[in-house]
Parts: sequence; C-alpha cells; structure tokens
Amino acid sequence: MRGTSMLNLKLTLSLSLFMPLLLSSYSYAQTCSKFTFSSNRVFKSCSDLPVLNSFLHYNYDSSGKLEVAYRHTGIGSSRWVAWAINPTSKGMVGSQALVAYRRTDGTMRVYTSPITQYQTQLQEGKLSFQVSDLSATYENNEMIIFATLGLSNNGTTLNQVWQEGGLSGNTPQMHVTSGPNVQSMATLNLLSGETATTSGGGSKLRKRNIHGVLNTVSWGILMPIGAITARYLKVFKSADPAWFYLHAACQFSAYVVGVAGWGTGLKLGSESPGIQFDTHRTIGIVLFSLGTLQVFALLLRPKPDHKYRLYWNIYHHIVGYAVIILSVINVFKGFDILKPDKKWKNAYIGVIVALASSAVLLEAYTWFVVVKRKRSESAGKLPHGANGNGVNNGYGARSQQA
Repeated sequence: MRGTSMLNLKLTLSLSLFMPLLLSSYSYAQTCSKFTFSSNRVFKSCSDLPVLNSFLHYNYDSSGKLEVAYRHTGIGSSRWVAWAINPTSKGMVGSQALVAYRRTDGTMRVYTSPITQYQTQLQEGKLSFQVSDLSATYENNEMIIFATLGLSNNGTTLNQVWQEGGLSGNTPQMHVTSGPNVQSMATLNLLSGETATTSGGGSKLRKRNIHGVLNTVSWGILMPIGAITARYLKVFKSADPAWFYLHAACQFSAYVVGVAGWGTGLKLGSESPGIQFDTHRTIGIVLFSLGTLQVFALLLRPKPDHKYRLYWNIYHHIVGYAVIILSVINVFKGFDILKPDKKWKNAYIGVIVALASSAVLLEAYTWFVVVKRKRSESAGKLPHGANGNGVNNGYGARSQQA
C-alpha cells in the first residue's frame, strides 16, 4: 500500500510538471481552423500561411466582398505587421497593404499603404480597391488586422504578401531581407481556401546561397591558400618551379569561381531594386577590379633578372594581400546579410583560423630554414678568406707560413 501511494504521488507530480508543457505545445500546434475570436466574429474559411507565424481567416461571397482577419502570433509590441494583396504581380512592389502596429502610448494604429518600391516606410495611402471596417488588436503577443475589401474585378485567386518588421518610435522600419521574410508570398484560392507558395522568394534565396558559397570558396578560401603556397613553398629549391604553377592554378581557379559569384551578385542586385548593401557591394567591386588587375599583371611579369622585377614583386604582394584581407572582410559581411545557421559562419571561422595557424607555423619554419641556409653559406666562405688561395686544406695559417 505504501509503495502504491508513493507511485501515485510521483505520477501526480509528473503530470503537474508536464501538463503545462503539453498544453503549451498543443496551443502552438493549433491550426487556424481551431481558433476562436474573442469578439465572437466567425469566419467560414482560413489558411495557415507557411512562414512568419501567420494565419488568414476570411469570408467571401460572389459579389466580391471579402472579410479578412490577418493574425500574426509571437510578435512583440515594438513590431509592425502587414498583409497585402498584389493585384498585378507576385511580390512586394505593387501590393496593396493593410498595416498595423502599437504606438508608444499603447494605442493601435491601422491604415492602408500602397507599396510602390522596395525601400519603403509604409506611408499611408489609398488602395486600388475599397476598404472598410478597418481595425486592429494586440493581445498576448498576437496582432490581428480586421478589414472588409471590395474585390469585384480581381477574380477568385489572389496574390498575397505578408510581412513584419521593427519600429523606430512610431515609424515602421525596413524588414529583414533574408530567410522567412523573403518567402512570405503565396497565392490564395478564395473558393477552395488552398494556399500555394510562390517560387519567387525561394528562387531568390537559392540564388543568394549560391552567391555566398561561390564567393566564400573562391575569394575567402582559395585565394589565401594560393598565397600560402607561393610564400612558403618557394623557399625549398626542390619545389621550384612547381610552387609557381600551384600558386597560379589556385589563384586562377579562385578568380574564375569568384567572377561567377560576382556575376550572381549583379543578377541579384538587378532583381532587387531598392535593396542595397552598399559596403558589401563596394568591396565586391573593388575585389573584382583588383583580381582582374592581378590576372593581367601576370602577363606583364618581368623576367627574374629584369631591373623592374623588384617593383613588380612589391606591387604584386601589396595587391595580393589587400585582396585576401578584403575577401575575408566581405565574406563576413555576406554572413551578416544572409544570416544563415551559425554552423556555417563557425565553419568558415574554423577554416580561417586553420589557415592562419598554418601560416604562422610555416612562417617560423621558413625563417629557420633561411637563417640556417645563410649560416651554412657564410661558413662555407670563411676558409676562402683564411687560405687566400681558395683551398680549404684543414691546416689554416700553417700552410701559408710553409
């Protein structure tokens, strides 16, 4: 009996500890169909939007009247949310938005905003269709926008966009331009309630990833490896001229892959008017220019015994090291823009640390080899001065006296 009582007590304690977690998990797993509005509003249809913790509830009739309730969960009080219809295309520009946020005094502001460009502060303006009964609520980290739209000439399939971003005081700021924030686009069939994500966001994200990988591998990894190869292998006479061909192959491969990465960056820029990362873009242009200059300078390289070879070497080293430093800086700028999983940034940091450590060790060993070689050469010249006749016979000055 006592054992049974202890078992019941343990079960009771376990349930009391884990029940809140189970209820919390259940609440997060709920879909839009299980949600009940506190204002007793009823919506016949709803759609679980694929990203940004968002849901759309609506009523639609054949006259084109569309009653909507856009819910955004897990949102802080210093953020804005927006839901929009784009009557002309898929994407942000051209969309007709409903925007809401909580002011610093705690009151809600909700209004309409036509989006005409990428870098927008969501200025208030009239939409291309009728909007009435516009209101918004914020409670328990959930913001809801209510509105009635007149869509008599827009058909039954809509291009919808939804978004969230930060506030500066009571002014909406630019949203994040990576991850879920560039995937928040979909089409909505008002009759069936089916939501289909558009390929634009995913395609652009894929291009950004390709751009990042190409430039990280080329400018950020191959370039430093090529420089290490040239600096430390040429010390060994047995590696001449193999070190030069390895260096040239590595740097040329890095340049070719880097040009491909640079081209994808230009393509992304042309497809995203208004979205600019000035520092990253400027460094990229400088890198491409210096890299191209290095390739053409290789064709004008003087022979080893030419009087201008020293100046060419100085130029080549300065530009080469500048390219490596700028490359590493720009790779980290790219990580800040793309915001991938931390493991990728940590992996690149590990590669750079490994290359830097190898360079330090090789630098120390190279100096050891050079100093030892000079000492050997100096020791080999001493007997010439002692004998006067250039012959080291082991007897030193005695042979001179004889």
